[in-house]
Amino acid sequence: MTKKIIIAITGASGAVYAKHLFDSLHKKGIELHIIISENAKGILKDETGIGEGYFKKKNVSIYENSNINVRIASGSFRFDGMVVIPASMGTLGRIANGYSNNLISRVADVALKERRKLIIVPRETPLNDIHLNNMLTLSRAGAVILPASPAFYHKPENIDDIVKFITARILNQLDIDNDLIPPYAEEI
Repeated sequence: MTKKIIIAITGASGAVYAKHLFDSLHKKGIELHIIISENAKGILKDETGIGEGYFKKKNVSIYENSNINVRIASGSFRFDGMVVIPASMGTLGRIANGYSNNLISRVADVALKERRKLIIVPRETPLNDIHLNNMLTLSRAGAVILPASPAFYHKPENIDDIVKFITARILNQLDIDNDLIPPYAEEI
């Protein structure tokens, strides 16, 4: 059975992470459900040069963030994971506090209540106490907080190598095999 993954793209900087994750999952033939916030549409264009049309491909469904009356907003829609990437602090706060005023926050709420994998990729720095408390609340509720904080042991040579690191970590959390970066190994 094909995995079903929901990718929610919010209005934080870091759209390149969402694009790379989408490309990696689509290449594997995974059924994708995409939600792009209004703010994210402009950031996608500014940071990556792509628009919403980029995601219109086979095995991909795209939803308006303002429309909560869609199948993925129901607990009866079974999916394998949701990734909010990049996650703005506003979206993270709404999810942490159960304020489902749009499709992204509603589907994340469904993921938590149905005990499905929810991965939040915050892209903000520095963090204040409110941000940290919201992340702690989400972690305690079962979400995985996976900040866009790359490592450098794989010796990245360009931005794409840095983005691959984060994508590889997300795919690992979704239990999807990948060879984007070599695993860390101790020298013998």
